[in-house]
Amino acid sequence: MIPEPLHPAVVHFPIVIAIFLPLVALAALAYIRRGVDGRRAWQPVLLLSALLALSAWTAVQTGKQQEEKVEDRVSEQAFEEHEEAGERLMILSGVLLVVMAGGILSGSWGRRARVLGTVGAVALVAAAWQSGASGGELAYQHGAAALYAQPDAGGEGAGATTGDAGGETGGETEADESDDDG
Repeated sequence: MIPEPLHPAVVHFPIVIAIFLPLVALAALAYIRRGVDGRRAWQPVLLLSALLALSAWTAVQTGKQQEEKVEDRVSEQAFEEHEEAGERLMILSGVLLVVMAGGILSGSWGRRARVLGTVGAVALVAAAWQSGASGGELAYQHGAAALYAQPDAGGEGAGATTGDAGGETGGETEADESDDDG
């Protein structure tokens, strides 16, 4: 079952991957120094970089799906700050993926790309942190999370239905369950 809204369920992936990526890159560099083939040692780093770029893109896309519901009810400045931070993380993770792909090359170009990619991965943690922190502020200080926990003006539980997208829940909503309670 896919959660609704999807954005809060996927936003943690790029943050977690961004934190682990520099550690995996440093470990790969250590293995390469010990004589492991650079291309082979760098493959997990490249895979993790690709997962980071994909998860950041997914987080931005799902955030755009929730934009209409949130933007009118929370601070515009806080919303735009989070949106820009997420887009920045997505773009930087895409650029980092290209650099990390260069780490598969042999010779001095591959070595340079691996070092530059590792430094970039360390720096990218700051962008992930900023995106996550601004999302947390949006959700908990500016009330975006409450929009999904409280009933809409129409009386339905906002998080219990996919009515905005024209879908059906296939079961009782939170509002239906509360009617049964008395």
